[in-house]
Amino acid sequence: MSFSSLGALGDAIVACRRCPRLVAYTRRVARDRKRQYAAFEYWGRPVPGTGDARARILLVGLAPAAHGANRTGRMFTGDGSGEFLTAALHRAGIASQPTSVSRGDGLRLLGAFLSSAIRCAPPDNRPLPEEIERCRRYLLAELSLLGGVKVIVALGGVAHAAVLRAASETGWAVPRPLPRFGHAALATLERFDGERVALVASYHPSRQNTNTGRLTPAMLDDVLGVATAAAGVRKAESRRKR
Repeated sequence: MSFSSLGALGDAIVACRRCPRLVAYTRRVARDRKRQYAAFEYWGRPVPGTGDARARILLVGLAPAAHGANRTGRMFTGDGSGEFLTAALHRAGIASQPTSVSRGDGLRLLGAFLSSAIRCAPPDNRPLPEEIERCRRYLLAELSLLGGVKVIVALGGVAHAAVLRAASETGWAVPRPLPRFGHAALATLERFDGERVALVASYHPSRQNTNTGRLTPAMLDDVLGVATAAAGVRKAESRRKR
């Protein structure tokens, strides 16, 4: 399945109903809201990627959070993971502001694009293998449409595996044996046109990781520093684009 633009891809993602378990869960969460979000109208659908169509850096997470992106309709928006990541992106000079609370909050990504392995919130943050399989078509399409990407940051082991599988299916050269996931691990992928793309791994900015110190702001800053340097994105240049 091919898409003519990121907009067309986004529309297809929002309309996707290929995983009945995930469709039922996202709708139930949107109906039975958390008390603190009782006044909010939940998105309750698959969430498309977001960011700069000319991105040099593609960041891939696990899935929309049940009361984060599944509520707001934008990746890494409205929850603790989004707060942690967006603050780091801002420090790296690739986000226009340090907060991400709603689709209309004015946030712009500068040379970066946010995506995920799964586009619906999964129960307990645990997608089934067949759900990851069905959703990979959208990551494949993003790899094709985001032709300027020089670096992919995989946030977590599931995202890392999804990127490697999608890159291989897209026709890119992937190292064998497959690179293993580990925080700050680096690998080099090669597009079919010979262009090299760096794959940088990071622990996911989940509350479980950030609250326990498994992932600290400094650790994520280091990963994003490697990513921006490899992508040729300079902090000062990013700031001037505002």
